[in-house]
Amino acid sequence: MAKPSPSPSPTSSGELRGPRTCDCELALLPLRQLLLLQPDCFQLRGDQLAVLRPPRHRPAGGFTVLSDGALHSDGQRHCRLTGHFQRDVELASHRDYKDYRETILSRPLVFFTNVRTNCSSKEKTYALIVNTRHPKIRRQIEHGMNTVISSVFGESYRLQFDFQEVVKNFFPPGSHLVTGEDLSFSYEFKSDALFDFFYWFGISKNTVAVTGKVLNFSNTTPEKKEIVTMFLEKMSEPYVHLNSFSDRKFSVTSRDSIDVFNCSLTPQPSLTNPPVRVC
Repeated sequence: MAKPSPSPSPTSSGELRGPRTCDCELALLPLRQLLLLQPDCFQLRGDQLAVLRPPRHRPAGGFTVLSDGALHSDGQRHCRLTGHFQRDVELASHRDYKDYRETILSRPLVFFTNVRTNCSSKEKTYALIVNTRHPKIRRQIEHGMNTVISSVFGESYRLQFDFQEVVKNFFPPGSHLVTGEDLSFSYEFKSDALFDFFYWFGISKNTVAVTGKVLNFSNTTPEKKEIVTMFLEKMSEPYVHLNSFSDRKFSVTSRDSIDVFNCSLTPQPSLTNPPVRVC
């Protein structure tokens, strides 16, 4: 029997314990569990992992998966992805930039990565879910995009958002992110400037290390499975566009449904309790 590993650091991760836990910035769960909980969004067909189009009853909902197009499921099975967006893209116009920004911010982002903990020699594939509707996460992405635009004065630039460190801190010490490079996305904006000195010398190439609290979405009980499913369904609802980025809020589809986001964004006690062991 495998020896249990130390608990992830409670300063950077939390355990999901109830439907009123709304402070969900980032979340991790095994890929196999994501497939079981979200069959309308993800399906494994042979050696192909399909990211499905949102169902008709919520055409603007779902998830945005960022990937290079392949993964090794639990380190053993090679799978091709379909329906995903490339992690690294090149933009040639302001329209491209506007569409890209909308793609990144309108749905939760999903990344797949393989992890080997110190309690097992086997790799396990996890899904990192980035809640782009949470003010803290959204602010970091928007600030990074706005800052680089204001500093390059019409020249070419490259901007990367990286989640490796925050995911690494979630797992017990000694764990290894086998495919940590998959936990990032970037874009290059190519201008028609005659002399791109800052770009040539790497000055206009920036990286934002995104930070946030990581919730453990691994299902250990039927009750938690129900709560996690509720979170995923709510998080992936169609996005409501209001007057400005800062004014956009979570949508509520039914007055009778439990709104897991409709409460204070102050961390709840359940989030600061030691989480379950990750192995």
